[in-house]
Amino acid sequence: MNWRLSDILVLSLALVVGGNAAIAQGHQSLVVARADPARSSYVWSLPKGFPKPRVFKKNRLSEAKVELGRHLFYDLRMSINQTVACASCHQPARAFSDGRATAIGATGEVHPRNSMSLTNVVYNATFNWANPILTKLHVQALVPIFGEFPVELGWSDHEMEILDRFRHDALYQKLFAAAYPGATDPFNVARVAKAIAAFESTLISGNSPFDQATFQGNREAMSEAARRGQELFFSERMECFHCHGGFNFSQSVNHSGTTLPQAEFHNNGLYNIGGKGDYPLDNRGLWEFTQQSTDMGRFRAPTLRNIELTAPYMHDGSIATLEEVIEHYARGGRLIREGPLAGDGALNPFKSELMPARFSLTDQEKQDVIEFLKSLTDWQFLCDPRFSDPSGNFAQHARCYQ
Repeated sequence: MNWRLSDILVLSLALVVGGNAAIAQGHQSLVVARADPARSSYVWSLPKGFPKPRVFKKNRLSEAKVELGRHLFYDLRMSINQTVACASCHQPARAFSDGRATAIGATGEVHPRNSMSLTNVVYNATFNWANPILTKLHVQALVPIFGEFPVELGWSDHEMEILDRFRHDALYQKLFAAAYPGATDPFNVARVAKAIAAFESTLISGNSPFDQATFQGNREAMSEAARRGQELFFSERMECFHCHGGFNFSQSVNHSGTTLPQAEFHNNGLYNIGGKGDYPLDNRGLWEFTQQSTDMGRFRAPTLRNIELTAPYMHDGSIATLEEVIEHYARGGRLIREGPLAGDGALNPFKSELMPARFSLTDQEKQDVIEFLKSLTDWQFLCDPRFSDPSGNFAQHARCYQ
């Protein structure tokens, strides 16, 4: 298998983050206590119609751990040169995405993939766009921390330097002690990753106009246009619901009531280089793990919640607007007429069987579908002070201050 180095690092560090005293890949500062002394004291306040999230025993949530994670998530000192934070790629004003086609790391290196929204990330069965081995959020957090190809936060070989920034900060001394009571030295990478994952786990959105109309009995919360768009969205004509269904508008989900997590990846006909089904070299999806031809171009379908604010779209940010997204699916795949990426995605031999055949919509129907997608925007979530930046570096959406 031709795995990326960041994925190999995740595998090698997973045991450490799980709570065993271990040393992985030469990162000796990652030794962790055998048991997590912070017991679960977090009380979920879930939207109506939502299942209880699955919380892993090796990262039990507590209010103190969530609060520590919130501070770390927004802190620029989390990067090697103190220029970016987790929130740089997951901005609260953009539903925890960043508005770029693809992400940019602390040292200016460009990531090949789009920053996914963290909306309802706790319900994901797998993480990142096409990584079948990342099934725990606190393990996923190690990817941006240690990723080198490209560099994201840049912790590799600088763990102690970065940890010392927090170790010698009076506020963080209190936050770490509260989150990990009883630990002689609570400052290590594993506990940083777990705290960030704890905060991200609380980013639950479920009070959009759609939710109010569907789960809360307030039919007037959705416009007539949005309701017409909803009918189209869930119709066999468009078939959107096959990959974007359920309470989270995503096929790939995991929660406390899940018997078998749904981990699905699909090729949606975005590319067909040379007419052979190929995708760009640095973005081949699940194929990068399996090297099976049928996995070429297969990526996870993300949640559509708050999709209005998370443009541009697709794994590589190559589609700019919701209008263009609808056109892509209406055609059954994207046509690139010339250049090194030329090919007709509608004819990709590995395209998912769940992709619709060509369909047509009137201009009014297209607008109705967009209105439905906008009805998934949850302003209570986006403006919730619990998810805001305690340092003030990253603002919430302008609407939150009106």
